[in-house]
Amino acid sequence: MREGLFTLSRGIGQVMFQNNAFSGVLMLAGLLCNSWQLALLAVLGNLASTATALICKYNREAIKDGLFGFNGTLVGIAVGVFMEITWLSVLLLAFTSALSTWITRLFSLQQRLSGFTAPFILSVWILLIGCNWFGPSLLVTGAAAGITPSPDLPAAFCLNIGQVMFQGNTIWAGLFFLLAISINSRINAFYVILASSVSIGVALITGMDNAALNAGLIGYNGILCAIAVGSKSLQSGLWAVLSVLISILLQWIGMQWNIITLTAPFVLSVWVVTILRDFLEKSR
Repeated sequence: MREGLFTLSRGIGQVMFQNNAFSGVLMLAGLLCNSWQLALLAVLGNLASTATALICKYNREAIKDGLFGFNGTLVGIAVGVFMEITWLSVLLLAFTSALSTWITRLFSLQQRLSGFTAPFILSVWILLIGCNWFGPSLLVTGAAAGITPSPDLPAAFCLNIGQVMFQGNTIWAGLFFLLAISINSRINAFYVILASSVSIGVALITGMDNAALNAGLIGYNGILCAIAVGSKSLQSGLWAVLSVLISILLQWIGMQWNIITLTAPFVLSVWVVTILRDFLEKSR
């Protein structure tokens, strides 16, 4: 029982690359600051994806480390964000979380590129496309655009972090997430702060939409990029900043085209940087 709880907690922590059960608990607390329903759906998605990995007898160490749980965690939250909560949407949550586990397994069969949150992205895109075709009434309708606000930099900084898990309604979620990362890795926490700050700077310099900036929609992909790429070396720091900049560009393009990007800019940015870095190293 205890080990199972640790596995589920690590599955939440791994959303932001933290293989630490206590970090996962703090992130869950951050979710609760915004919505107990989303927190519950995150746990349900985690349970469904982890249980699928256990039933399919995937790698036990990977399961224990939460590597089959974090995509399901994100799927669960996404269902709460994009869909009305009904018995049918909960069933779809379970299936989509299981699908994310099978896609995670497919990515593990190759060593070239890490899947990161690609299983979550692909699973939720499939879910949303299916709902648009066969059950549009299940989807939450978007709110009408309001008056363009002024930049709110403290909110933008915190919500950049919180939006990694769709938490754009309270700064406390982002602060809990930053605390969760800090207790596990100070270098990761440094890159979170760096990425959020760079994203805000780029948004202000280029005149991006203030509403998107204040909601954390410009920088959340960059947060994940910086953690994934950055380490203690200066060179890795430069690569991390490059990946953050690419993710901002991709997110901006996605918003212009009205694409539900999820964390696709993060995954694509890190893939681009990884391929470029490997190419340069081999050509030396």
